[in-house]
Formats: sequence, C-alpha cells, structure tokens
Amino acid sequence: MTQPSFKLEASIDDKTGRVVAAYLRIRQGQVAETKEVKEGSAFADYDAAGLLLGIEILGPCEVEVLDRLAASETEAARRFLTGSVPRELVAL
Repeated sequence: MTQPSFKLEASIDDKTGRVVAAYLRIRQGQVAETKEVKEGSAFADYDAAGLLLGIEILGPCEVEVLDRLAASETEAARRFLTGSVPRELVAL
C-alpha cells in the first residue's frame, strides 16, 4: 500500500473567512477515478488499484459518509479523515 501523505487543503471565502471547500489527501498518486459519494458535496479520488487518494468536500457532508470511506483505511488515516474536516463542512 502507498505510504500515507496526510494533507488538508481548504478554500476560504475572502469576505466571511468561512471554509467553503476542503480536500483531504491521504496518499499521493495519480487519480484514475473520481466517485461522487454525497450528491453535489463530496467526491472521492481513487488510483488505478482502487486505493483512496483523497476526498473533496464542497458542502456539508454527514459524518457517516466519511466513516464509510475511512473504514478500509489504516487507523491513522481514519483519524485524519474523520477528525480533520472543518466544522462548516460536517453535517451531524
């Protein structure tokens, strides 16, 4: 499995200072497929071997969606994916 490369990239609204989008990268690699995992608001990138590379969140996303994507990852990746999303982008 490719080594983890945790990185959070956020887009901030210049006027309000609020986070409007985030990309949570868990490993480097070439994106072979992007799947919509929450209609209009969350997309997961995978490499050719089917490994999760990262998740782009464009709007509120339920914690369950992140938990499902993180389920087959290492403990460190699960903690990163479920604990690093800006509060503005998590729907409870």
